[in-house]
Amino acid sequence: MTTSDVSEAGKVDVMEVLKKEGKLISDETIAYLEKEKDRLLKTMMLDYPYRGGKHLRSVLCVKSCEAFGGNKEDAINTAIAFELFQHWILIHDDIEDYSEERRGKPALHKIYGMPLANNAGDALHIRMWEVLLRNREKFGAAKTFKILNEFIEMGKRCTDGQSIEIEWVENKRWDMTENDYYHMAALKTANYTFTFPFRVGALIAGATNKQLKASFSVGEKIGIAFQIQDDVLNLVGDNEKYGKELGGDLWEGKRTLMLIHLINHCSPEEKTKILSIMNKRREEKTETEIKYILGLMSKYKSIEYAKLKAIELAKAAKEEFEREFSFLNETEAKEFIRGLVDFVITRDL
Repeated sequence: MTTSDVSEAGKVDVMEVLKKEGKLISDETIAYLEKEKDRLLKTMMLDYPYRGGKHLRSVLCVKSCEAFGGNKEDAINTAIAFELFQHWILIHDDIEDYSEERRGKPALHKIYGMPLANNAGDALHIRMWEVLLRNREKFGAAKTFKILNEFIEMGKRCTDGQSIEIEWVENKRWDMTENDYYHMAALKTANYTFTFPFRVGALIAGATNKQLKASFSVGEKIGIAFQIQDDVLNLVGDNEKYGKELGGDLWEGKRTLMLIHLINHCSPEEKTKILSIMNKRREEKTETEIKYILGLMSKYKSIEYAKLKAIELAKAAKEEFEREFSFLNETEAKEFIRGLVDFVITRDL
């Protein structure tokens, strides 16, 4: 199976849509934060937004709203909230993972220290709820609270997934299965990257409960595929395009699909050495040790295996999307969502 098995090239250039629509939403987000009083906190809250990004979640929210027949403008406040969610969760994620870089620059806590960076993340979190409450002027209380509930559920799932991953590392656990990884990825990444932006955009447009349920299933499959591909790019991506520290997952001790595959296929002696390396703290590991693990992943084709799994999930998501959402008009917005499946697999950044 290859990437061509997922689908033929879409009619919409996903990257161009992300750049164009993402810039508009990003500009709105920055304008909202620029209204803050001039102080260090404002500078810190604006740091990650000014670094750019793909704006995948916010654009998906808007395009989902359009695909379901809604007005693009109705989704703007919620799209800004998705941007703010992304920024505060990344600040906290970088602290919890001891990450060195974010979008090609030092992580916020490497610049300002953990206490100030953590507080900046908290501040963005509070602003997210403030922006979401602006929906009441447009939709009234009932729909606004439905959107708020979606964000609450998204946050709960995301932090549950993050907790599972951190516990694996902190407790030096290596008995997890591939299904354990998929469960963690679904909670931590899939829900806030695809499932909820897709669902909330449809909700704003007036989708039925049945349609919202189907959007959850499709979004979760795409999101897990996205996480697998992100893990792959962490090892073999272009550093300048990827925007994060290459190999950072190995330095941080993260359990990825490639690592689980490797542990399940290497020799007992190799497994013992791998675990002795991975159980070390970041500062105790060496470049030679990281290269040793990468070499074994090449030997046992662990990265190729992960890529195929991502393709399988993306193909299943595409088939389900076509089946469940055939009633949607063939618009640019629908084609964008369809094209996201291919983007997840073929992206190099």
